[in-house]
Amino acid sequence: MAVFKISRERMVTEQLEARGITDARVLAAMREVPRHRFVPEALQTGAYEDHPLPIGHGQTISQPFIVALMSQMLQAEPGMKVLEVGTGSGYQAAVLAAMGLEVYSVERIKPLYFQTCDLLLQLRLHKIKVKLADGTLGRPEDAPFDRIIVTAAGPKVPEPLIAQLADPGIMVIPVGAGHNDQRLVLVLKENGQVTQTDAERVAFVDLVGAHGRRG
Repeated sequence: MAVFKISRERMVTEQLEARGITDARVLAAMREVPRHRFVPEALQTGAYEDHPLPIGHGQTISQPFIVALMSQMLQAEPGMKVLEVGTGSGYQAAVLAAMGLEVYSVERIKPLYFQTCDLLLQLRLHKIKVKLADGTLGRPEDAPFDRIIVTAAGPKVPEPLIAQLADPGIMVIPVGAGHNDQRLVLVLKENGQVTQTDAERVAFVDLVGAHGRRG
């Protein structure tokens, strides 16, 4: 619908470009992907506003700026292999795919997994590979990954994800002891060394699993 297209363009110019998102591939992907399709129908008119929205099962779709920021922090190039932990609505995966990345994703909540897989099929996003599993364990059978993005916050960076990150490789993950002290962390693996740098303050749902918080 034309109204959603207008809302999408305003989102990019007023929320993303105005706040320092400069990666051309990120901006193009966020113009392309119909964000309103990834939220419940009753909330679609607010899909492009500057805040997260509930998607059911205690989960949310992140606000547009955070999706764009994390995508930009990946510093990804087309053709790279990326692991997403926390498929959620499928929106972040769709943005990564629109950036030309080979997307592998993991979702732990069974009803959400089936709901999102169905939506991705409707949108003909057949190349996004979604798995029902504990995301903190990653996807070792498909590793290594050039990039890893985690869309839920745990107390520390899961060791299995560090092990599955390519060298050189970049991971972006929210980390914090509690809900009120989370920060995005940029993990860089290079020449066998792993460094972690704090970035933006954020608020994400819990990363639940063997190497996250216990559900």
